[in-house]
Amino acid sequence: MKKNLFLIALSFLGGIGGAFTYDYFKPESQVASPENTYMAKAADPGYAKFEVPYKSDTPKNTTVYQDMPDTRYDLVYASEKSTNSVVFIKTISSQEYGRGSWLDWFFEGGRSQTTGSGSGVIYASDGYIVTNNHVVDDAEIIEVIHGKKTYPAQVVGTDPSSDLAVLKIDGNDFPAIQLGSSKDLAVGEWVLAVGNPFNLTSTVTAGIVSAKGRDINILKGRFPLESFIQTDAAINPGNSGGALVDANGALVGINTAILSRTGSYAGYGFAVPVDIVKKVVNDLITYGETQKAFFGAEVLDLTPEIAEAIEVEDLNGVVLSYIQQDGAAEKEGLQKGDIILEIDQVPLNSKSAFDEQMSYYSPGDRINVLYRRKNQIESKSLTLTNRVGTTSLIRREVYTFNSLGVDLEKVSLAERDQLGIDHGIRVLKIKDGLFRRLGIREGFIITSINRKPMKTPKQLAETLENIRGRVRIEGINEKGVRGYYSYFF
Repeated sequence: MKKNLFLIALSFLGGIGGAFTYDYFKPESQVASPENTYMAKAADPGYAKFEVPYKSDTPKNTTVYQDMPDTRYDLVYASEKSTNSVVFIKTISSQEYGRGSWLDWFFEGGRSQTTGSGSGVIYASDGYIVTNNHVVDDAEIIEVIHGKKTYPAQVVGTDPSSDLAVLKIDGNDFPAIQLGSSKDLAVGEWVLAVGNPFNLTSTVTAGIVSAKGRDINILKGRFPLESFIQTDAAINPGNSGGALVDANGALVGINTAILSRTGSYAGYGFAVPVDIVKKVVNDLITYGETQKAFFGAEVLDLTPEIAEAIEVEDLNGVVLSYIQQDGAAEKEGLQKGDIILEIDQVPLNSKSAFDEQMSYYSPGDRINVLYRRKNQIESKSLTLTNRVGTTSLIRREVYTFNSLGVDLEKVSLAERDQLGIDHGIRVLKIKDGLFRRLGIREGFIITSINRKPMKTPKQLAETLENIRGRVRIEGINEKGVRGYYSYFF
């Protein structure tokens, strides 16, 4: 018995001695150091141990424990940091009913009120709020609810092409959200959607970035900008205009749309990247409209079918499908069929990537273009223009005619070229007055009245104020379809 105890004790002491000797004489490359090994903080619940490959000259099967942030705690931090910067938006708008409406059984025609709701993000501490254009479009009264307070809001500017709008409320020291970067956002990264779905205020859902640069063909305007962040964080009606934030609570996108057959969340949501948001919002605050830069051409994704038609094998880049007359591209000698590979050394492999890259520039900016023509790589430097074909910054000119009950604007050169018209006046907003009685829809472009070309808003207003007898108003709608309205004044 004593002999057995002696052997056990001897083995135990030998094991301790061997471990001490190995630890003392082991190679330096295996010694833990701040550069290659981090021991988890056992007392800190915000950290968890993860076994990761040991990045050194040690054998491949050697592993160490490295501190990695626990996702659960990161998202709690992100939620706490961002939720107070997201507001609830309530809108009230009027809808006309009249001839042909079931309400005629009870009333003699008139207008009914409808309410809507959405979300917004406090962009600046002095009361600037960014939301979706479709949240406030056609709203006559807009209210912003933050905490327990309600603030009347005014529209600073809208950009239907990116579905963004900027509101302003009175006050200071609002909790502006921290701005992140969508360019640095990685597919697979955790994100939170913060908003007010179904009127449930301050709701947070979590998911990952499923894809970037998505074009889902939903936006209005003649020059829609679609390069969405796709996420599986649940987004529902009421989330529109809310924040998509990263694990640090920084804004990476404005939640805009869902892909669903039912109108509710069905797996994927889409957000406008924050780098686009920054440019659009700053332009709207400074100039009242987005200073969109025009390349002077349109592009298509380079598909195998298009590549075969233009006899190229490489599918990298986007192909020029249309060149604007006297536009920036034509002035520098670019041609239909040229394949744009890079802009300012940024590779472009989709139309959405091209549109997003262009959204960062302003009129007058000069860019370097790398392109392929008949398998020959070439480069050009061209100067971008504004929508009227010049390089200066512009402010939107809206003409209000109270006698007609309408706001009008002249159609820009770039849009006229795209529509194939020489002139045109757009009906921006219809109020009470002649235009409401005429039944002309907002967005309709009037090209002529009684076959006389309409070239300025003033000319159009004077014509309608003085005309008598049969009247034929010709034009083109938002979808590019030509048509006319006929009346007898």
